Amino acid sequence: MQRNFTHRKLFTKAFAATAALAAGLIATSALAGETLDKIKARGVIKVGVGTTPGFFSPDSSGRWQGFFVDFGRAIAITVFNDAEKVEFTNSSPQQRLPALQSGEFDILLSGVTQTVSRAFKLGFHFGPVVFYDGQGLLVRKDLGVSKGEELDGATIGVQSGTTGELNIADFFRKTGKAFTPVTIEETGEFLKALDSGRVDALTQDATDLAAKRTQLSKPDDYVLLPERLSKEPLAPAIRAGDDQWLEIVNWTVYATIQAEEFGITKDNVDTFLKSEDPAIKRFLGVDPSLGEAIGLDPKFAYNIVKAVGNYGEIFERNVGKGTALNFERGYNQPWTAGGLLYSPPFR
Repeated sequence: MQRNFTHRKLFTKAFAATAALAAGLIATSALAGETLDKIKARGVIKVGVGTTPGFFSPDSSGRWQGFFVDFGRAIAITVFNDAEKVEFTNSSPQQRLPALQSGEFDILLSGVTQTVSRAFKLGFHFGPVVFYDGQGLLVRKDLGVSKGEELDGATIGVQSGTTGELNIADFFRKTGKAFTPVTIEETGEFLKALDSGRVDALTQDATDLAAKRTQLSKPDDYVLLPERLSKEPLAPAIRAGDDQWLEIVNWTVYATIQAEEFGITKDNVDTFLKSEDPAIKRFLGVDPSLGEAIGLDPKFAYNIVKAVGNYGEIFERNVGKGTALNFERGYNQPWTAGGLLYSPPFR
């Protein structure tokens, strides 16, 4: 018995030493974040975005607004405690991924779908899904169709450089119907093709199509079919190899999700500073130990909520009920409300 006890003690010591070494290596790696070093030296985060009203678009004064734009500002708050230290640049679906690979951007917040090929073949890391979407079909009402498989023989516009090309081909293979794809590179030409009658329908992420429908000359002449041809989890994308930068992106997004779960909003966040709940005290930095341990401003989550609000506020302000897009929350609700949004614990 004594011999076994001695062996257990030796194993425990060896395991503890190995864990301490691993923790040291992880800490060293985290301190060597090349992306963060470049960002701090530059004084601004470079973000690639698209041009879809509600998600990312400049207003009349040239200031970028939208759902994904707010997450870019939230990341700037985490890094600099300044929502304005971020630079947004429009990048087309064809150019955005090569631009990220080449270092033109620190992060893409342009509605990028997380896929296995983009992770392994292209070498990207993805943050948490910030919008659960699916590929849809926008069609002329006078076609008289109510679902995609009724578009047998139709001409369908698809934007090049997106996952939509493969998805629409897969869909028609499964249904056994025929279609003629028209690949369109320029975003402006994409809408013109439908408006002019060059194509019978457009296929893209449903969120994009809902926004594009509002830009057509006669929006009421078109309908977004209810079915979804694919899963399109839209997430922040960064270059692989910088774990520290990835974690900053991760926990910035999680802060907005956790705030909504706690019931903390832009307007009431200060009242929560008096909470006796230890989880809320850690989250808001009233107890600074967590922030100090991970090397971030202990109040980074508080600062994010105070500036841009929680996830629900970001959603409703930009794309929810009362906006031109008029989206339901759907899957984009906290898990406690039947959605898919879930934050790991802040501890």
